[in-house]
Amino acid sequence: MKKILVSQCLYGGDPVRYDGKSKAETDPRFLKWKEEGRLIPVCPEVFGGLPTPRADAQRIGDKVIARTGKDVTFEYMKGAHEAVRLAKEYNVLCAIMKEKSPSCGSNKIYDGTFEGNLIDGQGTAVELLRKEGVQVFSEEQLDQVELLLAEEV
Repeated sequence: MKKILVSQCLYGGDPVRYDGKSKAETDPRFLKWKEEGRLIPVCPEVFGGLPTPRADAQRIGDKVIARTGKDVTFEYMKGAHEAVRLAKEYNVLCAIMKEKSPSCGSNKIYDGTFEGNLIDGQGTAVELLRKEGVQVFSEEQLDQVELLLAEEV
């Protein structure tokens, strides 16, 4: 059975988001994949050594800056490399990552002003995963993941 890398905040369980909350996905297809043991949860921020909760951060070019002004690029990149390592270890079919995140956003991220503005872009982990050939989708694209899984049968 092909595995799918997934943002830990979508997977549920221990909260890992910056605000200490969860954003567990409740779509029946996602829950079925979870029950099947198909999902491999990852949190690049936590893998990079950041605590929960933590100051929110946004990607600005090649850097990730926390609201406090602290440069957390190193931690984000460390976590991104661990996500890639796990994707390779499990030979994942694809990844489902949390949209808008500075690590996991696959289509949209915040613009770095901390004013809630979204721009086209991708998070650090998603960028690295894609460079390694992993197809990445957001939680808003489960239809495409379902189609990809159907091709694997």
